[in-house]
Amino acid sequence: MDFCFPVFVYDTDLTLFIKMDIYHYLLDILKYTLAGVGTVSVAMYLIKPYIDRSERIQLLELKKASSNQTLPLRLQAYERVVLFIERVNPANMLIRLNATSYSAAELHSLVVAEIRNEYQHNVTQQIYVSAKAWSVVRRVKDDTMSIVTNAVKGLPEDASGLDLSRTVLKHLGTLEENPYDIATTLIRQDLENLF
Repeated sequence: MDFCFPVFVYDTDLTLFIKMDIYHYLLDILKYTLAGVGTVSVAMYLIKPYIDRSERIQLLELKKASSNQTLPLRLQAYERVVLFIERVNPANMLIRLNATSYSAAELHSLVVAEIRNEYQHNVTQQIYVSAKAWSVVRRVKDDTMSIVTNAVKGLPEDASGLDLSRTVLKHLGTLEENPYDIATTLIRQDLENLF
């Protein structure tokens, strides 16, 4: 009696064949995947400088367009800052306010109110000027108010506005350099840095 199990042999060979075939397929998939990843990496390495350059050019063009729009606003802001400095300069303000018709206390209140109004009127200019320029503006405001306040404190209560004006101008005359000219020079230097 010849009894053979061809099904089992055939099954074993088939299973072995399938296992080897899957192994080759997985190996091929891995090879192609690695080759694809390598190709994409090399391509990105070669193309990336061109993409970066293109982005830089677009960024520069955007900055240039933005600068063309904001430059007139910045120039106007610097003009207004210089005008503020000139308007709060006691030599100009006391003449403009007609100091002779007020008492020293009334003129002091008027000068402080005028300085605050001028400052509030120009406060939005800080958006367009540098932090350095705006700090000059704040310093001019604070120092001017301090000069006028200290001058009125040194006068008798019945002093006239003319007395206050003389005291303030006399104090400014004793300074080695005019602080308002220095402030204007600093603003001009800051403006020159724009160009």
